[in-house]
Amino acid sequence: MAQRLDGKKIAVIAADMVEEAELVEPRKALDDAGAETHLISLRPGEIQGFEHFEPAAKYTVDKTVEEVDAADYDALMIPGGVGNPDQLRGDENMVAFVRSFFDQGKPVAAICHAPWVLIEAGVVRDRRLTSWPTLRTDIENAGGSWVDEQVVVDHGLVTSRKPDDIPAFNAKMIEEFAEGVHAEQREAAESAS
Repeated sequence: MAQRLDGKKIAVIAADMVEEAELVEPRKALDDAGAETHLISLRPGEIQGFEHFEPAAKYTVDKTVEEVDAADYDALMIPGGVGNPDQLRGDENMVAFVRSFFDQGKPVAAICHAPWVLIEAGVVRDRRLTSWPTLRTDIENAGGSWVDEQVVVDHGLVTSRKPDDIPAFNAKMIEEFAEGVHAEQREAAESAS
């Protein structure tokens, strides 16, 4: 039987130029598993999805980052696309929101270029993760260990490389989100602060 996420609230953060497949397919998997998902962005209204470099559909924003608190969510999912994480990492409120999930030991899933936001939040040091290959140097410079694998899990952090990895990404994301808070992750965050 597939794992269920009934009663869990999941934050999905994205801005314009989000890679459509990396937003839509993981969010649908979360919803199908029983989670309540909220699309959180930098501004109210809609965001423009992209399929690689071509505009795709628009998606309605549920809340802005100023309206939310990580304490109200059980987990965080960050889709990629080149422009999306670049905008997210440039907003100090969004970066603080992301960091709060790690401070609270909550699971996080990030795919493709999304680890740029994790780097900006200062949470990749001493972690093993993957991403779109061009982020390898950025991750290593931030103290992370980059590997070329379909999906990587490191103490509640799930990462994948690209849209082709979405099935494996979704399966591991749901598994980690079902497990919930990682005690060792929270203890490490508390000892670091």
